[in-house]
Amino acid sequence: MKNFRTHLFIALSLVASLTSAQESMELTAKDSIIKSSWVLGLGINIVEDTATPFGETFLRIEETWNAVPYPSALSIQRNFSNGMGIKAVGTYNRYKVGKLIDGAINMAEREYYAIDGMLSYDLNKIFGETGWFDPFLQGGAGYSSIGNVGRTTGNVGFGFNTWFNDTWGLNFNTMGKWGIEEGSTKQIQHAASVVYRFGVEKELSKKGMEHLALIEAMKKEQQRVQDSTDAADRAAELAKRLAEEQEAARLAAAEKARIDAENKRKAQIENDIKNLGKVYFALNSSTLNSESKATLTQLVNLMQETPSITLEVSSYTDSRGTAKYNLWLSEQRVKNTIDYLLGQGLSSDRLVPKAYGETNLVNECDDNTRCSEAQHRLNRRSEFLVIRF
Repeated sequence: MKNFRTHLFIALSLVASLTSAQESMELTAKDSIIKSSWVLGLGINIVEDTATPFGETFLRIEETWNAVPYPSALSIQRNFSNGMGIKAVGTYNRYKVGKLIDGAINMAEREYYAIDGMLSYDLNKIFGETGWFDPFLQGGAGYSSIGNVGRTTGNVGFGFNTWFNDTWGLNFNTMGKWGIEEGSTKQIQHAASVVYRFGVEKELSKKGMEHLALIEAMKKEQQRVQDSTDAADRAAELAKRLAEEQEAARLAAAEKARIDAENKRKAQIENDIKNLGKVYFALNSSTLNSESKATLTQLVNLMQETPSITLEVSSYTDSRGTAKYNLWLSEQRVKNTIDYLLGQGLSSDRLVPKAYGETNLVNECDDNTRCSEAQHRLNRRSEFLVIRF
């Protein structure tokens, strides 16, 4: 059981390593950042207009915060690749009776309208991209109308976006708004919005570029290893092919040498048999004389030395006499020749008898030509031909 757990742990570790290596070879969403985009926001805003928002009233929310229970802030922003952004914000609010406004208790409900233009800077350009958390600083100017009394303000603030994905997120920000005209008071405005991002252009982050460089290096190394493996495979294949060609050449040479030796041996055997001469017969006789028997005995010796050969034994007559008679006579001659060879110990399956009568004359001594007895004798013969090795 212990060995099984050990093997299972090793297998799981290998799978995890392979999976991690595979993932490291691919760029992911974490490797990219938003280069530029448009952001549309809709949410609520809270205004603190006590005249001294950072004084003793800072945490007295019930007395100082003004808000309405429905969406009251609309924004549109364009973000650029250098971290800068341009933003326009329109807000609506109400100063309720009893709230602390400009250092005094508000005695009549007043409507609040504001429009602000802001420049922002993404602090991730300093601290590093997170992909989901975007803190920023912002500053600009705006105009607020409170109960038909307007004021121009200079604005400074901070905030952050938190993103659920490339499209949707939340925005939280705070602005301090100082009246520019003499006698104007300052206020704080908080906002919380749902934001929608569109027109997104992406680029690789610093870590993404490092990851890409790592991927390219790993692919290059893989290619090098593959090229090395391919080269080794090609070398092995070439060596194998050369070895096969060398072996084929060796076998071909050996086969040629064997065939040459066999042909030489065959030629030698055929020459030895030829040198024995032929067996000759007397006129109208099929009897073997002593000279013929001596020749046949030598033939038996040669065939016993080479037990793989088969002979055709063929017998003939001269042209005198009828063709029918001569065919019969040649049959008797070949029979007597074969019988003698069998009597000397040769096997019948090594001898093929053929009787040709007066055909296949060795000279011109046919029925129309006068020849001497010596010339006719040359046609009364048995001869031997190797037909199988």
